[in-house]
Amino acid sequence: MKYQNTFLMFAPVFLMFFSISGNIFAYSEAPSLAKKVAAGKLPPVDERLPINPRKLNFKNLGLKIGKYGGSIRMLMARAKDARQMSVYGYSRLVGYHPKTFELEADILESFEVKEGRTFTFELRRGHRWSDGQPLTSEDFRYWWEDVANNKELSPVGPPKIMTINGELPIFEVINRYKFRYTWKRPNPDFLPRLASASPLYIYRPAHYMRQFHEKYTDQDILKKTVKKSKQRNWAALHNKMDNLYRNDNVDLPVLQPWVSISKPSASRLIFKRNPFFHRVDPEGKQLPYADSFIFTIANNKLIPAKTGTGEVDLQARYLRFDDYTFLKKGEERSPYSTRLWKTAKGAHLALFPNLNVNNPILRNLIRDVRFRRALSLGVHRHEINQVIYYGLAIGGNNSVLPESPLYQPTYRNKWANFDLQKANQLLDEIGLVQRDSSGIRLMPDGSPLHLIIETAGESTEQTDVLELVRDSWLKIGIKVFSKPSQRNVFRNRIFSGETAMSIWSGVENGLITANSSPAEFIPTSQQSLQWPKWGQYYETNGKAGERPTEEHIIHLLELYQQWKNTAAQKEKSEIWEKILKIHSDQIYSIGLVAAVLQPVVVSSRLKNVPLSAIYNWNPGAHFGIYKPDTFWFAAAGEERK
Repeated sequence: MKYQNTFLMFAPVFLMFFSISGNIFAYSEAPSLAKKVAAGKLPPVDERLPINPRKLNFKNLGLKIGKYGGSIRMLMARAKDARQMSVYGYSRLVGYHPKTFELEADILESFEVKEGRTFTFELRRGHRWSDGQPLTSEDFRYWWEDVANNKELSPVGPPKIMTINGELPIFEVINRYKFRYTWKRPNPDFLPRLASASPLYIYRPAHYMRQFHEKYTDQDILKKTVKKSKQRNWAALHNKMDNLYRNDNVDLPVLQPWVSISKPSASRLIFKRNPFFHRVDPEGKQLPYADSFIFTIANNKLIPAKTGTGEVDLQARYLRFDDYTFLKKGEERSPYSTRLWKTAKGAHLALFPNLNVNNPILRNLIRDVRFRRALSLGVHRHEINQVIYYGLAIGGNNSVLPESPLYQPTYRNKWANFDLQKANQLLDEIGLVQRDSSGIRLMPDGSPLHLIIETAGESTEQTDVLELVRDSWLKIGIKVFSKPSQRNVFRNRIFSGETAMSIWSGVENGLITANSSPAEFIPTSQQSLQWPKWGQYYETNGKAGERPTEEHIIHLLELYQQWKNTAAQKEKSEIWEKILKIHSDQIYSIGLVAAVLQPVVVSSRLKNVPLSAIYNWNPGAHFGIYKPDTFWFAAAGEERK
């Protein structure tokens, strides 16, 4: 057999059986793989699994033992949505428990943290990449030494998360399966970043990637490969081929439950089961249950309609709360149920004044806290909630939700009550007292105060909300125009300072605890729409972006550093309190509504999908935290069982 010699080295005979709760039984595998095993094209399941696979506790997770087979159908709007499979698969070194949100080992067999600064990781012996090659410490060494610290592949050095007070960790390979990262100071963001929906991949399939690296490949051969791939140099080729998140290289080995077999330009993206996936159910069945995931590309505006006609087995992406009534009606003619999951963002929608906008007149206005407070006071959140969300959402600032242990009412309510008199008073104090014949306030240069709010052009929901904002802001002398554009253009305009204000969702995690990273509340990322250039400055260690000079921003950065440097829960909570107080007073973003329910459409035959859950990006990875590898199809006629 083709694989026999290789796999017997790592698969002792006793692997044929294992014990759970005292019961001894054999591993079993999907029937769809049986022919390959019989033909010697694939090793038997006991040789494909790690010596100690991850055994999921179905009782703890509220799951039922499933059956193999079937394809889970979803609709996506663009080929780039192939990356969502990396999100939903949610195979991570460490991941969040779906009920407690505590971190637990997944790809790792174990991890140990000492003093918050020393992280010792141990892999599962016998764990393999999707192409059957061993996963070892070498894959982590390769990324650290040959990718992250290679100036041609990573010009700005390793990711910011790997730097504490300007210093990188000491990386040690202890043995084939064990390695360690040690910083001089605590790095509390490290594990959460590994567990996130878009994780930090601190490993690469070294056996595959070496062919694109100048250190390991003959120069003449590499030059030919670069030329054939139409890349400018070997580094560009390497970076193109090694993105584990995007699913845009079908040859790249992965550790996810399903493996891409479709190029991103396809109208259908197909992901087949990974025969080397490391999880099993309580009966020893190798997961996933479903043979494949299929993403069909459709116009995002048509996705709700197609969902309502039964063209999917599982769908939430591109569905909005205002689709719920239509989707419920569709249940009469199509075999599915429509569930409403809670969302956990600090704001379902928020307005983001760009404190780094290029226009000097608008920048001075936006950086005046009185202006931001006036805008917030001028939003009629109760009206938005009633008209758009039937009163089922909650209004308030872009901050923590009431379910968070750190919640205080003032965080959501300060400067968030509808008060036109106070808003007008603040604008007068700034000096915006002159108005044109239409009642619109005049800016210092005499031009009317017109605010263009830019959108990603993907949602009529945003347009509807902006219409209500426009009506209420007219009453304080500000005229609003909305400008849609494609998402990439939308973000690039904000990053470059061309956009004065935008609308998007608020902070991702509104259920924070003292141990949650405050990074979203601090200018640490260019992706933060209210201060992209300050965030870029932080991300690049001052090599790009703008250095913040405002005292309250500098104070936020200092608080973030203090939070990272302490392991004491009380101190972390106190630091969080200071951060949240600053936000509620400064109104860096203008929260509109939160806790909007997310429709989730589930085929009547698809089992183990929660009836109620939290639909969130971080923590949660949308469906990922609920382990779609455990979702399975009941036979026709057995839907109700």
